[in-house]
Amino acid sequence: MTIRLLIIDDDPLVRAGLSLMLGGAHDLEIVGEGSDGSAVPELVARLAPDVVLMDIRMEQVDGLTATEELRRGPGAPEVLVLTTFHADEQVVRALRAGAAGFVLKDTPPAEIVAAIRRVAGGDPVLSPAVTRQLMDRVADQSHERAADPRRRAAIARLETLAEREREVVVAVGRGQSNAEIAGTLYLSVPTVKTHVSRVLAKLGLNNRVQIALLAHDAGLLDEEP
Repeated sequence: MTIRLLIIDDDPLVRAGLSLMLGGAHDLEIVGEGSDGSAVPELVARLAPDVVLMDIRMEQVDGLTATEELRRGPGAPEVLVLTTFHADEQVVRALRAGAAGFVLKDTPPAEIVAAIRRVAGGDPVLSPAVTRQLMDRVADQSHERAADPRRRAAIARLETLAEREREVVVAVGRGQSNAEIAGTLYLSVPTVKTHVSRVLAKLGLNNRVQIALLAHDAGLLDEEP
């Protein structure tokens, strides 16, 4: 299957370099480029990409805003954030908005291609453990975490889940694969997939990264298993 890729970056040299590096992959087709987040809706509607490689910092409409708007719509393509700083609060916000992961601009081309393939296949390109580390570096470290509005909101959202679904959420947050979750909870892999799908639907989330972030926000990962 050919993966249709849209590149959004305000630096023409970066766009040219990415097109040159990624264009040689046999299963990637670069269907278009854009220089600002404001161009994303029209380009996506016209070119129907499978994955959008999205720069965070752009002059008019940044990649964060473009990702939030894009992922709200039905049938939206996956978004892979392109950034310079891996511990940036904007990266976390993009992940919360539904981006499937991020890659640094100095990542070797082969790794960027691998990340695009994973995203196109429905897999996040960073483990929940990395997500948690990223969260810890940019989150408010106040001792009054229990009073934090985000924590309270996360706890309230998770209260809508059944007990088994909450167990799956914790396991996803700890970075376990479906097979590992099945072994831990004595379930079949198809049953685990069903639980994950139900969690995504109930909570209005797009991917496993968002499940991990929500588990982190609710404090479910604070204690060792």
